[in-house]
Amino acid sequence: MNAFEVDWCREQFPALTGTIYDRRVVYFDGPAGSQVPHQVAEAVSHYLLEMNANHGGTFATSRESDEMLHGAQCAVADLLGASDPDSVVFGANMTSQTFALSRALARTWQPGDEILVSDLDHDANFTPWVLAARDAGATIKQISFHRDDCTFDLEDLKAKLSPRTRLVASGCASNAVGTVTPIERIVKMAHGAGALVFLDAVHYAPHLKIEVDAWGCDFLACSAYKFFGPHVGVLWGKRDLLESLPAYKVRPASDAIPDRWMSGTQNHEGIAGTHAAVEYLASIGRRSSDAETDRAAALRTAYAAIGTYEQSLANHFLRRFSEVAGVKIWGITDPQRIAERVPTFSFTHERLAPKEVATRLGDQGIFVWYGNYYALPLTEALGVEPEGMVRVGLLHYNTADEIDRLADAVASL
Repeated sequence: MNAFEVDWCREQFPALTGTIYDRRVVYFDGPAGSQVPHQVAEAVSHYLLEMNANHGGTFATSRESDEMLHGAQCAVADLLGASDPDSVVFGANMTSQTFALSRALARTWQPGDEILVSDLDHDANFTPWVLAARDAGATIKQISFHRDDCTFDLEDLKAKLSPRTRLVASGCASNAVGTVTPIERIVKMAHGAGALVFLDAVHYAPHLKIEVDAWGCDFLACSAYKFFGPHVGVLWGKRDLLESLPAYKVRPASDAIPDRWMSGTQNHEGIAGTHAAVEYLASIGRRSSDAETDRAAALRTAYAAIGTYEQSLANHFLRRFSEVAGVKIWGITDPQRIAERVPTFSFTHERLAPKEVATRLGDQGIFVWYGNYYALPLTEALGVEPEGMVRVGLLHYNTADEIDRLADAVASL
């Protein structure tokens, strides 16, 4: 594999040339929404200017729109490691799609059933299931996490699984503290109890390769605007479940998948941009390998290269912040365990509130987030509400020099 070409990657993102107060902007806000490469913006523009039409018509631009939609489904299927493109469903965002699916699944539940959710998760993979369980008269059980390093508690999952468990909802990676969950073990344990598994891969998708077929999960959701695309949600499900569950849809809509889950006219230009985002990632894989590869193979190569590079960034972050007094990093901080996390770090300052830290860094052109980032179950469990934490989200277009600038700025606060 060739060396990771971070300079080439940065050249693809026009936003990275931006300045504030004559200093180059540093984007550490990726977990809330990544920047986009120019080819994504070009794909959105091309769709709107060249083939803008609703799908299902008999004329040229409608047929072109249909071809675009199918091409995007195939591309996203490769991104997700899915063999069935028809099982890829586009929507407004992950949250809306999860609410829609939770309502459909709730119609299959009854009083006495149990639904398991994780305290490590974003609230979009928590509250939809809590509300659906309430409507069905089912019981919610919360899976805890280890407070010392913010890792998923498999023993607690084991203790709470039962023959009454109908669904286990888990994230793949924490959007607050970066922990990667033991996905395959969670799926195996849940299926062993006869339960379905829903995975939230929103924060996982920019960092690591999703493999739904290999994992064996039943549903998975992610968001294109977190993996360098537009504001589009993605839901994947096993064909038999998507075909049999009672989808809420208008009567004229097709009952075939994925249409029965794609309510109303979709954001076609955003879907075109989503396809372009997948192709951007595949291009990293092709540049990282001397061999000609198809898109699915190129994506696996790309994520291997991204993962190695991002681990080097994470290690550099931990080294630099070990030198900054008055800061507590939440989650895994042992460099020997760097593979158990993605390079998303949240910290608190001993004297300054998170909002104050984020504001003062922003004034220096360093963009970070503060608060709970909707990971409310986790921040409540950690006892950092209502102020939350400061979040630094590293992506493959970030550099060690940017981390140095951040560490120096935090040290000077």
